Amino acid sequence: MGRYVVRRLLQMIPVFIGATLLIFLMVNVMGDPIAGLCGERQCDPATAAQLEKEFGLDKPVWQQYLTYMGNVFTGDFGTAFNGQKVTELMATAFPVTIRLTIIAILFEIVIGIALGVVTGLRRGRPVDTGVLLLTLVVISVPTFVTGLLLQLLLGVEWGWISPSVSSAAPFDELILPGLVLASVSLAYVTRLTRTSIAENRRSDYVRTAIAKGLPRHRVITRHLLRNSLIPVVTFIGADIGFLMGGAIVTERIFNIHGVGYQIYQGILRQNTQTVVGFVTVLVLVFLVANLVVDLLYAVLDPRIRYA
Repeated sequence: MGRYVVRRLLQMIPVFIGATLLIFLMVNVMGDPIAGLCGERQCDPATAAQLEKEFGLDKPVWQQYLTYMGNVFTGDFGTAFNGQKVTELMATAFPVTIRLTIIAILFEIVIGIALGVVTGLRRGRPVDTGVLLLTLVVISVPTFVTGLLLQLLLGVEWGWISPSVSSAAPFDELILPGLVLASVSLAYVTRLTRTSIAENRRSDYVRTAIAKGLPRHRVITRHLLRNSLIPVVTFIGADIGFLMGGAIVTERIFNIHGVGYQIYQGILRQNTQTVVGFVTVLVLVFLVANLVVDLLYAVLDPRIRYA
């Protein structure tokens, strides 16, 4: 196991470099950051030259990338065009989005897996058909529609919640945004768990466990569910990064100043340092999540061994 982890960590290095290089190149060709910094009025040549020199934009792109990566390994993600350190923006944005992501993942695990187990064990029955139709509707409706409708009904019409989240963004205020963020992924987890449960319940090891007289709950939890969760864990592990990076719509609807909000503002203002800095951290989140998922395979299925 130890050798496998070391090998995977070494494999993550070129993936990290390649992903950050691609992101850096894409962000640097999306527009003129100096024009975005100057606003509607065009900068005079002297001011533009001074700003390019100050932010290192007068150098070739490859040199900018090498300088940026050298600073990243020292914990310096650069300075936004407003003069604020990108690390300061991360210190305020990431805790909020992490709390939002934790709530979304809990919804996926608790509700998604529970519905998947129930429908998988009752395949073809009315409850199975109803849940399948419900998940199909959730997948079909865009997230911004779901978020705006729930905000209008629960926040404006009925007054059960505050329509927008406060700047502190405690866990209780993030429950509804977390449900909105997790809605589509929750539907996929339900359908994926259902399919996996329905297929594995016909396996030989399940029939053997039943023939040995094991209690039904033990057959489901210790044998059927444990092996059926492998594809679900794979999906949820990859979804962690998607939720953190794809929270732009949800955070805009509920006025949450998290990672999605900062990335949106960076793109809107063509602030390359902010966008690249946040996305670089998200790349690390993806890589670590995938490594954890691979290690969980051996926990769920004892037959899997890593050399």
